[in-house]
Amino acid sequence: MNLPVEPALLPAISHDKSVKAGPSGGASEQIIPLADLMANAALVRLTGGISPAALGNAYSDWLTHLAMSPAKRIDLLNSALHRWRELLLSTRGGKSASNPLVVTDKRFADPAWQRWPYNFLTAAFTQQEQWWSEASRGVRGVSRHHEDVVDFTTRQFLDFFAPSNFIASNPVVLDETVKSGGTNLLFGLQRMLQDWEKNCPGNKACVDERYQVGVKVAVTAGKVVYRNRLMELIQYEPVGERVHARPILIVPAWIMKYYILDLSPENSLVKYLVEHGYTVFMISWKNPGGEDRNIGLDDYRSLGIMAALDEVVRITEAPDVNAVGYCLGGTNLAIAAAAMARDKDKRIASVSLFAAQVDFHEPGELSLFIDESQVSFLEAMMANQGYLDTKQMAGAFQMLRTNDLIYSHYVKQYLMGKPETKGDLMAWNADATRMPYRMHSEYLRSLFLHNDLAENRHRVDGKAISLGDIRVPIFAVGTVTDHVAPWKSVFKIHDFVPGEVCFVLTTGGHNAGVVSPPSASYRRYQMASHARKDLYVDADTWQKEAPTFEGSWWPAWEQWLAQRSGAWTAPPRMGKALCDAPGTYVLEH
Repeated sequence: MNLPVEPALLPAISHDKSVKAGPSGGASEQIIPLADLMANAALVRLTGGISPAALGNAYSDWLTHLAMSPAKRIDLLNSALHRWRELLLSTRGGKSASNPLVVTDKRFADPAWQRWPYNFLTAAFTQQEQWWSEASRGVRGVSRHHEDVVDFTTRQFLDFFAPSNFIASNPVVLDETVKSGGTNLLFGLQRMLQDWEKNCPGNKACVDERYQVGVKVAVTAGKVVYRNRLMELIQYEPVGERVHARPILIVPAWIMKYYILDLSPENSLVKYLVEHGYTVFMISWKNPGGEDRNIGLDDYRSLGIMAALDEVVRITEAPDVNAVGYCLGGTNLAIAAAAMARDKDKRIASVSLFAAQVDFHEPGELSLFIDESQVSFLEAMMANQGYLDTKQMAGAFQMLRTNDLIYSHYVKQYLMGKPETKGDLMAWNADATRMPYRMHSEYLRSLFLHNDLAENRHRVDGKAISLGDIRVPIFAVGTVTDHVAPWKSVFKIHDFVPGEVCFVLTTGGHNAGVVSPPSASYRRYQMASHARKDLYVDADTWQKEAPTFEGSWWPAWEQWLAQRSGAWTAPPRMGKALCDAPGTYVLEH
């Protein structure tokens, strides 16, 4: 093992709230014995990054309380007998209140699944899934977190054995095999071997040649006008003779490359803004390596947001900016805005947050991977290399949607032998970045585990901040099917800021819902504003009452921005160019 250690100990981020803030703004370090880290790092390779202690605690809690619940066990027995009776009656043509052989799961949507015996297999599988959902939930005394873990991991196990995943039990694959003379399996095997070779340890991520950065995506004209050890700042060139006076600074998530907001020209939010007369600046984060292990969460604020803000104001000579944050970038932008409000720094005139959480009490299914045991295990995994690897991170996100991101790909590519259709968004999704050890540990502990930001404990420059100090207008976007930042969690921004909040709920997921150009006429969104004087409205009530609009939310946001961007004026000067956009950091792998 290649452990970057001094004597026999390694630093790890402390979660003791009483400790003094460290040099990076986070908690000071505690010492973890090297033997403990080595033992955990060895386990990581066997468990795929999942803490066996975390799983053991969850199942022990569930099994112990299930053993103490005879009524629940009787209910489960009765449910199993009833389900099998209904299934057998339907199979024999008997009458029942419902027909279990009618399955609505999209994995079994093809008419071929209605043939015998495949309809029986799918019905039996579906009944089993439903029964296990009953078994894992509603056991009195089990903690909510452990209940969620048991339910989720049980579903993962069952999904692996779905009839659609095997040649012999998938009639669609069998029909294709007969029709093609087996060439589908041959092509599938070739693709499987190619993917296996690409994903071998030590191999760098392969860039999709159809969507090369700076050639097909991230092609909006601009210059890198500032660079430090953590980010490059891109200033985009104006396309007209007049622009809005107030510039825009965009803070993307550092978990992925910035160009999700500057994909191919027809899907580029940056291009859309520039063409509508805005002076746009974009942060492009460095892809950290082992040498960056001690970069902390606050460094992303100070070396990222604040350094970029200094440059934008210096170059444009504008007194303030409209700030935009996406995902983790939005969370850190909220932290920066709260700290600036506390310090009476008025250089942010409005804040737009895309799929960004500030309250992590209910962060969605990602919370399944985040408890004290799991975070400690993750820290051991990161300690060896100094960062969270892209493949390790991608694996966690894929587990949230195994049917969509793993098994559907497996069936289509390897069993059906069909080529994968990739768009610019999928190409971007494969171009992941690493995350520094210290930052990721601080992020998980301070925000996810302890919810310090929402509870006014998060510290910047040694002093606590409060989101309630943010008084500038806020435009927040949530997406209906977001598995990373659930929209009801994003909606909680209303609970913390006393000023105006305009909230948009759009169709789509965490990424596709944000990349919503006007050409995406199939999209729809709800939008409503909440002023300081208005009474509180919960998320469910808001969803029932907010008006619905067809199409992309981008034009609505642009109109909101236009009202807060000042008069039309001549474009500001371009900063001193270090290189052309998209810069150098975005090309690092």
